[in-house]
Amino acid sequence: MKKWVVFLDSGDTLVDETTQEFDERGIVLRARLIPGALELLKALRREGIPVAMVADGQAESFRNVYRGLGLESYFAQRIYSSDVGAEKPSPLMFETALRAMGLTEADKDRIVMMGNHVRKDIAGANRFGITSVLLDWSRRYPTVPETPDETPDYIVHTPLELLRVLSLPREE
Repeated sequence: MKKWVVFLDSGDTLVDETTQEFDERGIVLRARLIPGALELLKALRREGIPVAMVADGQAESFRNVYRGLGLESYFAQRIYSSDVGAEKPSPLMFETALRAMGLTEADKDRIVMMGNHVRKDIAGANRFGITSVLLDWSRRYPTVPETPDETPDYIVHTPLELLRVLSLPREE
């Protein structure tokens, strides 16, 4: 069985963006998870699958949200565009995550990126040469590909469906 590594977006992939509460600077103070997100993180941990968050936004916002939810420990690495100086689909985001996880080009065939945005998450993953999974839970961002590189390898409707893509058991 393949030893997977999972890269996850945050907004509308783990966190429901409609629940975000902001301060006067535009920093997210708190937010709630979407249905199935916590169960996915627990299942990946149970299976020993390392997870990196690869997300666009301010590091302070992500720290506030995930610390507030008690979920920081679920991520082996956290790659934020504010730290990298680039946003997805830039290969720099994915390259930074790859290196931070101690991986090389040879590991790309075992990396899966799940996100909710075809132009950022999916196109970025495809151009970088890793498996792309579109979570179409929300219609806030485009989910219909306009170019071949925006076409996901897989489409899931809930976070837990990622386990099926990875051929992992799902605890009820």
